[in-house]
Amino acid sequence: MGLPGLAGAEHIGITVPDLEAATGFFVDVIGCKVVFEIGPFASDDDWMQQHLGVDPRSRINKLRMLKCANGPAIELFEYDVKDQRKALPKNSDVGGHHVGFYVSDLDAAVAHLRRHGVQVLGEPTSMSEGPSAGLRWVYFVSPWGMTMELVSYPKGMAYEASTKDILWRPAEL
Repeated sequence: MGLPGLAGAEHIGITVPDLEAATGFFVDVIGCKVVFEIGPFASDDDWMQQHLGVDPRSRINKLRMLKCANGPAIELFEYDVKDQRKALPKNSDVGGHHVGFYVSDLDAAVAHLRRHGVQVLGEPTSMSEGPSAGLRWVYFVSPWGMTMELVSYPKGMAYEASTKDILWRPAEL
């Protein structure tokens, strides 16, 4: 029946190639705040493999926790490991992923990304039919190549009229 005591998604962990550059992007462009950082972490035994599923000689140079308004926290990792794979999966690949950020004004947010030189993939899409009617969205690419998304539905989405199980949404709705 699910995890006992589940309260919600608490954070999203992202391994980045350059912690300082990624932090700058999340703080200066997205608008997150650094809350704390810890590290480095390394182990001479198999702790890293047992607890994190990575090469036992991996080293986490630093871990930084970011607060992004009232959504889940973003946890940034910078690893130092001999055989690190640098290629990011596409959304269509198994393990593909993206982070979606809610914004109240999608057009202003897209213009902001473009002013900061961020690659926006196409123009915003507006959903006018089906359960997601009312949603507008657009994908963009972080400086290190990770796909992210902006979403907005200031009047809610159509599915909300037929269920009490509403997906996460900002407090302003």
